[in-house]
Formats: sequence, structure tokens, C-alpha cells
Amino acid sequence: MAVRLAQRYKDEIVPMLMKEFGHTSVMSVPRVIKIVISMGIGKAQEDESIMTEAAEALAAITGQKAKICRAKAPIAGFRLRAGSVVGAVVTLRRARMYEFLDRLITVAMPRIKDFRGLNVKSFDGRGNFNFGINEQIIFPEINTAKLGHTLGMNITIVTANGTDEQSDKLLTAMGMPFARPEQN
Repeated sequence: MAVRLAQRYKDEIVPMLMKEFGHTSVMSVPRVIKIVISMGIGKAQEDESIMTEAAEALAAITGQKAKICRAKAPIAGFRLRAGSVVGAVVTLRRARMYEFLDRLITVAMPRIKDFRGLNVKSFDGRGNFNFGINEQIIFPEINTAKLGHTLGMNITIVTANGTDEQSDKLLTAMGMPFARPEQN
């Protein structure tokens, strides 16, 4: 089964980007390689249930088991011991990546209260886009009745063969809601 966004990328977005940027090969057109979703759960040192809740939330949202990240070295300033749980991460590729991106754009982002768009300045100079979400409850897969803690997450969309400008056009064509400052 072809994912709706992946099919649209292949049929509509690639020819549009080839024409706009003068690419002669389909392989030189910018594309999304992977999406990394991570949750920092530093509070899990005091409460073990936060770690399991974050991992279950990421698994429900992405459809893939989350990897629990542990501290490699102790940091006294943060009261952190080596081996302590510091976060959970999921890396999505191929069909799951396109399906997650489609759900993020069409279902989850419209549910954000007072949402005015994502900041265009969040590109990193190599065409990758980073942004944060304050609450995981914007995803309909999360059961709010069982929710004990609201946790935020960071989402990184990694692209290939692109500059910030080309990746901006790619994500805009995919439907990513960017907040553009008005030009006078």
C-alpha cells in the first residue's frame, strides 16, 4: 500500500522541484530521509512511571518502539548519574516516516492551541528542520484519560540533497505550515 504523502511527493512535488531549481536528475531533488522524534525525560530519576509513559506515548504516536536513552557520564550540576534515564527517541524511515509526517501536518498540528505556524528560521543550514511540541496530547493516539504527565517532544526532519531554501520549498509543498513574516 502506497502512503498518500509519498505518492504525492513522487507524482507532484518532485517534478515541481526539478523545474523550479533546474535539477536534471530525480536523485538530485531534495527528499526527506528520516524523522527523529525525541522526548527528554529528566524527571524520570524521581519517578519511574514517567519513563514508561514517555516510551508508550512515543510508541503510540509513531507505531514503533521507542529507544530509552541513558546518560553516558555523570553530571553533578544536573544531579545526573551515569546510566540514569534521560530520554526516549524514535527514528522513522520510509513508509512510517511519510505516514507520521502526513498525520502530523493534517491531524496533529491543527489541534495545537493558538497555532500560528512553524518558524522558518528553524532550518540548520544543511536543510534539516527542527521544532518542538509542548504537549503530546495533540496526537489523537494518546489516551488523555490514562495520561499522568504532559511531555513535550523535539522533532527533526532530516533531508538530503538540499539547502535550506530547497528544503523549505519541499516541506511547504508537502503541506508543512510555516509562519512567514509579511514582506512589505
